[in-house]
Amino acid sequence: MTLRFRLALVYSLIAFVLVAALAGTGTYLLTREVNRQFETRLAEQAQYVRSLIFGSTEGLGNLRSSGGALVVVAGPEGNVLVRSQNLGALEPLIVEGRQVLDNGQSVRGVVVPLSPVPQPGVDSGSIWVGLPDDAIVATQRSAWQFLFAGLIVAPALMLIVGWFVGRYLLRGLANAARVAERLDPSVGSIPLPRRQDEVYRLLEAINRLLGRIEAQKQSEKALLGQIVHELGAPLTAIKAYLERAAVRTGDEEVRRAQGVAEELAFTTQDLMQLARGQRDLTLALHFLPASQLRERLDRLVPGTLYTGDWRTMVLCDPDRLVQALRNLLANARRAVGPSGRVQLDLSGTPEGLRFEVSDDGPGLPAELGERIFDPFVSGSGSSGLGLSVARQIAQLHGGELTGGNAEAGGAVFVLTIPDVMVGDEDEDEDVDAYEDVARE
Repeated sequence: MTLRFRLALVYSLIAFVLVAALAGTGTYLLTREVNRQFETRLAEQAQYVRSLIFGSTEGLGNLRSSGGALVVVAGPEGNVLVRSQNLGALEPLIVEGRQVLDNGQSVRGVVVPLSPVPQPGVDSGSIWVGLPDDAIVATQRSAWQFLFAGLIVAPALMLIVGWFVGRYLLRGLANAARVAERLDPSVGSIPLPRRQDEVYRLLEAINRLLGRIEAQKQSEKALLGQIVHELGAPLTAIKAYLERAAVRTGDEEVRRAQGVAEELAFTTQDLMQLARGQRDLTLALHFLPASQLRERLDRLVPGTLYTGDWRTMVLCDPDRLVQALRNLLANARRAVGPSGRVQLDLSGTPEGLRFEVSDDGPGLPAELGERIFDPFVSGSGSSGLGLSVARQIAQLHGGELTGGNAEAGGAVFVLTIPDVMVGDEDEDEDVDAYEDVARE
């Protein structure tokens, strides 16, 4: 639900409450006043009829009421003494309140004592005066119907008007949101509107925040790069010493220490790539047989089962691609242990070359999902950098890295890169496009 719609909905709710409160109160007061005036008129007609009866010298038979009133004068025993001529053959009930006559006419009547000065315990008779109230009832019904129509129409109109008005007033914020969706803080900021209103101040604050984020990110990159640089030289020396010591002594503990040193060296490479970021990395492309990649990987991660066609030619940055595949193989070996199965299969597809790393370990944690490729997120107890760096390298080559669990168990990672050998007639164009991707 958008902000524009929520604002329009709030306006509609306000319109509903205002119409219900104000118009409802006005309608209630109007109908009550109409009833009061009608009852006052009935009482006046009753007094008028009584004054005619006791002030007339012509008797009851010549009684004439005014304003279309219906009159019935009853004696002490309830016998009708006189009645209005306009009643015809109708016999209304001599009771208070509203009733419907035989001809369908609705009247409201009032009953007063016949005697101007009633005596206690003495029934001198009564006077019933009625007035048609069809017009009053129709007026009241129309007022309430108009109110209920207003409760529906006013909020609906306010919803439509609020939608278009909100769309006009919030167009600057909507444009800023579209820009922000594709904005890289390192290359720009959100354009500010001409009108310096609340939206302007909000976007200005966001731009300042983006600037601080970018400055902090650059500072962290610089610090991380400096740390990696300071660690790189000692680790390289330690690795060389341990390699020579392992060859000279053949000690198993020395070989294990050599493996730890190599692991730390690769971790520093991952940290350096993380510090540089994908935008700052470039590829040194070489066209070489895939078997050369396999030889290097076999030295780095022993015990890997290689399947597929490794005689094919690959256009890649061998150092970067070996780093990515090595990270995948090392994670798999870490997950299955020394006796587990780790397999790397190379195959060609219409989309390009497909490197598939699989194992028979416990598989990927289901709760991590795509977060497994985020930096410092790990499901196997590692640093959490290997998969993130491997995906960056795949994307730099114009490919992709995906991961999941096999149906038979274990994790499966698939790294794909374009194959320049697909389509001989387009080989030159593919190579040029590949080099363009590398330069970017």
